[in-house]
Amino acid sequence: MKLRKEILPDFETAEKLYPEVLKLILEFTDYCDENGYEDNIECQKLENKLGQMTGKDISQYNLWEWWEEEGAEVLAFRISLPIPKVVDTITKEELIEIVKRLKTFVIRDEQDTSLKAQFHYYLNDYFIDFLRLNFETFDHNLFRRNRDKKGNYFEYTQDEIVAKLWNNIDSQNN
Repeated sequence: MKLRKEILPDFETAEKLYPEVLKLILEFTDYCDENGYEDNIECQKLENKLGQMTGKDISQYNLWEWWEEEGAEVLAFRISLPIPKVVDTITKEELIEIVKRLKTFVIRDEQDTSLKAQFHYYLNDYFIDFLRLNFETFDHNLFRRNRDKKGNYFEYTQDEIVAKLWNNIDSQNN
């Protein structure tokens, strides 16, 4: 199923921002390599500049030690991708498709060099944030491994996740 544009990640904006965001992160890293990490002023300058460019709260990203995480490219992508929007009247079919995308592993086409293809593994955070914004009773545990009262591990199925989120919408509308 195809999702509406307002639900999908805004790759057009991400593609415009990504090269400059990556450049700024790498320049900051070079600065830190040459001058040490004690200078919080440079980090604050970078946070402010990235915040102005993206409209995001950059403090949620680890600019200081990104190399211990996923790398500069992934960090730049995460910063460049606009946050999800609140969308009125999400259909059950759209919810099913979002949950399916979150629960299904898709192998990347190595021939596709687009930003979307390069970073499609990192879209789960976007869709989790989308659900958190658009479903009042969203619970991240729906997408994690859980333990029942007997100590047995389980994961919710796609149908169970959709039912829990959709039933919450139905009960809010009544």
